[in-house]
Amino acid sequence: MIQILGLVLLYTGAAAGLQCTVIPGNLKQIDAGAGQVYGVNNDDNIYQWLDTYWKQIPGKLIHVSVGPAGVWGVNRANNIYRLDDDSWVAVNGLLKQVDAGGNKFLSGANAGDLIFCLNQDQAISRSAVFTYTQLEGALKYYSCGPYGCWGVNSANNIYYRYDVTPTSCRGSRWQQIEGSLVMVEVGTDGSVYGVNAQGYLFKRDGISASNPTGTFWTIMDFCGTFRHVSYDDGNLWLLGKSGDIYKCKANDYFYPTTSHLNM
Repeated sequence: MIQILGLVLLYTGAAAGLQCTVIPGNLKQIDAGAGQVYGVNNDDNIYQWLDTYWKQIPGKLIHVSVGPAGVWGVNRANNIYRLDDDSWVAVNGLLKQVDAGGNKFLSGANAGDLIFCLNQDQAISRSAVFTYTQLEGALKYYSCGPYGCWGVNSANNIYYRYDVTPTSCRGSRWQQIEGSLVMVEVGTDGSVYGVNAQGYLFKRDGISASNPTGTFWTIMDFCGTFRHVSYDDGNLWLLGKSGDIYKCKANDYFYPTTSHLNM
């Protein structure tokens, strides 16, 4: 179990007044969704945040995801697991990254950057054997929400997937979005955040059901750089370059990006 309690830190500078809580511990990946937060550390240990402390969950994973589809993860061998009644159940298939943020459907990418998903009826079943749907194209990171799915490829190009539904997780087509990110995460409410190669944090502005790709990227004005971001229930969960953990209230303290080429 990692330390109890966090410390309140007020960032200064252009975003003075932005309040973040420094969360004790160190993680290499974190995911927030459906009111829960999970993460894994450099030793592949798994943790769940319980308001004031991290509870260690038995098992070893390199990536974990929590959302409407439940809690899923993958280990160093790319084996896939689902958390059922506090126990990890191994399921068929191989993925290096998995996302449970869709409307009770599952998505992810494998070691060759091939993209797969499970429709809702399979993802919420208690089965351990699935028939995955493969999407055309290649991505290293893929994340879904109520207005569609977003991903980045090995060149850090950003893509949006149209017409993804719980009964047709494959969707219909890709649209490249301007900018460059190393990872992108979609919140349960459809918010989209990402981190670029320099560690700067971006939010996609203008997203709605009628405009699911949004309008432009805005740079979040934080004093620091990051390697991972997740968002849920009004909170940004950030990992610093060394694995430090921050919980920040998402608000309007950011500046518009003027050059997408510098993302």
